[in-house]
Amino acid sequence: MAQVCEICGKGPQFGNNISHAHNVTRRRWNVNLRPIKAKVGPSATKKLRVCTSCIKSGKVTKA
Repeated sequence: MAQVCEICGKGPQFGNNISHAHNVTRRRWNVNLRPIKAKVGPSATKKLRVCTSCIKSGKVTKA
């Protein structure tokens, strides 16, 4: 399953692990996703995978 927020579309970011000896390997920072039941329409609810920044900012209303 993709690590993507269903509201804002935020996905993982990529970068490097750099050791003390400067060995470089690829790594990724995943999004902090939470499964919630959210209101979609006036009366409908749907299960969504939403990042915590969308929950905190109020872009999603919990059912």
